[in-house]
Amino acid sequence: MENQNGESAAPAGAPRVPAGAIEELDAGLRAVVDDGSVARTMFDRRDADDGTVTIVIPRSKIEQVPSQALVEIDSIEDGRTYVGSVIEGPFAEPDGLRPDAPVLVTSAANNTVFMPSFHGRAQIRLLGERSARGLVPPRRRPRPNSPVRLLGPVDAAELLNSVGEIRLGLLDGMEEVEVKFPMKKSVLPRHVGILGTTGGGKSTTVAGLISQLQRAGAACVVIDTEGEYTAINEATDDGGMRSALEDRGLKPAGLKDTRLLFLHGREAANPNHPSQTQFRLDFSALSPFAVAELLDLTDAQEDRFFKAYDACKSVLRAIKIFPNGPAEDREALELDEMEQGYPKMTLMHLIDIAGGILDQCVEKKEPEFRIAAFRNAAGQVKQQLAQVNTNHPLSWRALLGKLWRVQRLGVFDSDGAESIHYRTMLEPGRVTIVDLSDSNFPRVNNLTIAQLLRGLHGAQDVAYQDAVRHSRKPTPLVLVIEEAHEFLSAERIKQMPVLFQQVAGIARRGRKRWFGLIFVTQLPQHLPDEALGLVNSWVLHKIADAGVISRLRRSIGGVDDGLWSRLPNLAPGQAVVSVAGHTRPMLVSIDPTPARLRLID
Repeated sequence: MENQNGESAAPAGAPRVPAGAIEELDAGLRAVVDDGSVARTMFDRRDADDGTVTIVIPRSKIEQVPSQALVEIDSIEDGRTYVGSVIEGPFAEPDGLRPDAPVLVTSAANNTVFMPSFHGRAQIRLLGERSARGLVPPRRRPRPNSPVRLLGPVDAAELLNSVGEIRLGLLDGMEEVEVKFPMKKSVLPRHVGILGTTGGGKSTTVAGLISQLQRAGAACVVIDTEGEYTAINEATDDGGMRSALEDRGLKPAGLKDTRLLFLHGREAANPNHPSQTQFRLDFSALSPFAVAELLDLTDAQEDRFFKAYDACKSVLRAIKIFPNGPAEDREALELDEMEQGYPKMTLMHLIDIAGGILDQCVEKKEPEFRIAAFRNAAGQVKQQLAQVNTNHPLSWRALLGKLWRVQRLGVFDSDGAESIHYRTMLEPGRVTIVDLSDSNFPRVNNLTIAQLLRGLHGAQDVAYQDAVRHSRKPTPLVLVIEEAHEFLSAERIKQMPVLFQQVAGIARRGRKRWFGLIFVTQLPQHLPDEALGLVNSWVLHKIADAGVISRLRRSIGGVDDGLWSRLPNLAPGQAVVSVAGHTRPMLVSIDPTPARLRLID
C-alpha cells in the first residue's frame, strides 16, 4: 500500500514502525568495511564446545584460511583480543540453504549445473587472550560478528614459540613459518619419540635432525640397526630429495666429522666410509643382572649363572686380578652391580669358572682351565670352586651352552678390536654411527645398546662436571635408538626389568647432564606405557592403526581431534609435531635431508 506521497504504508491495524528504524537497519546492513579481516565469528549453538568458536568466511577469502592457520580475533564492544587456530574446516556452505537441501541434492544427482552463492565455515580453537602479561588462558569468548584476521609469519612464529637453532620444517598451511626449537634443557634432553609406519618419512626426519644438531654443536650417536645412516657423510643422490631441497632453497650436503663404528667380526654396511673402526663389547661393563636377563635364562640356569659369577669374583680377588692395590680396593667397595659388572672380568673368565664348577663340583673330576692365569694358580682356583654347593649337571651344561653361544659371536673382550672410547664421541658437532646391521642377533644389539647407554652416560656425567667446574657450557649429547621397539618392547621389559630400570634411570638423570634420547620405531604398538612415559616431545608420521592412535592420545596431551583424524592419511614427509616449549602441537612439512640415506623411509 502506498500513501499520497508514494511511500509504503502499513496495513490497517498493523503497528507503526518507529521513525528512523528502517534507516538505522539499512545503515547497519550497509556498514561493510574492508578492515583486513578474512572471517567473522558466529553466534554459539546449543551444542557449542567450550574453548572453540565458529567462524564464517566470505567465498572470496576461503582460500586464504587453510587448516591449522593461526588467527587473531578482535572481540567487538569489549575490546578483548583472542588468538586461535583453525582445527576444523574450512567447509563450504550454501547461502540461505541447508547443505542437504533437496534442490542441491537433486541438482548434483542429475549432473545439472546449479551453483548457489556460498560461504566458508571453520572451527577455531582459542589458544589464549592477549594481555599486558602476554598470552593468558581465555576466560571469556569473542563476541559474535567479531572480525577474524590471519596472523603473519612473524607473529605466528612468536605465538607458537617456534624459535631456536634446530629447524624441523615448515608449518603446514603457513609455509612462511619455520618450525624450530632451541637447544635447552626444557626441550631436547626431555626425550623425543619419532613414530610412524614404513615409508612415512622417519629416516628423513632423523637424518635432518642430526644435521641440525651437528650445526648447533651437539654430539650425536646413532644406533643404526639397518645401516641406513652409514653414508650421511655424503650428499644425497636421490632425485626426489634433491628436488625437494631445491624447492625450499636448501642444498644437498654430507655431514662433516662423522665416525662409523661396527662390531668386531662383522662387516660395515658402508665399507667406503672414510673413518671406520671396529669395536668390542666389554663383559665387565655390563651388570650381571642385565646379562642374565638378556641371555633369557631359566630360573635354574639363572641360579647357576650367579653362583658362577660370584665364584669368578672370588677367584679374581684371590689371584689378584682385581682388586690389586688400594685404589682398586676402594673401587671394589663402591661397586654397584645393578649398574655395572665386575671390573676386569671377561666372558671367557666366567665360562672357564662355570666349566670348572661343572667338572669339580658336579661331575667330581679334575677341571681344565683355558685361561692361563687360572692354570698358573690352579690350586687357588680349585680352592675357591670347592666352596660352591651345587648339582644338576643339565642346568650347568645349558648355561654353558648359552654362554658359549655368545662367546662364539666374537664381540666380547676380543684382542682384535678396541673398547669404545666414549670420551671421543662427545666432541661438539661429532656424529658417531654405531652400525649393527650385520649383527644378526637381537640380543647382541640389546647388549650393545645397554653398554652404550651406560658408557655414554658415565662419560657425559664426567664431561658435564668438568664443564661446570671450568664455567664452560656443556656439550649436549643426543643418542638416537633406531628400531626402539626391539629394545624396549613390552615383552622385553617384562623379561628384562633390571635393564629397563637402567634405561629409565639414565633417561631421568641424563636430562640434567644434557643427555637426550631419541626413540625411533615403526611399531609403536610394541612400546609399553613405561617407555612412552620417558618421552616428552613427539614427531608422529603416518600411523594407520586406530588402536595405536587411541593409545597415543592417552599419552600425548594437547593434540586436537582434527590432527588425530589426519594422522592415518599423512603424506610422506608430513608429521604431527608436539614439542615441549611450543604453544601447541602442529602439522609440519618436514624438511628433506641434505645427506645421503642408504634406504629411503
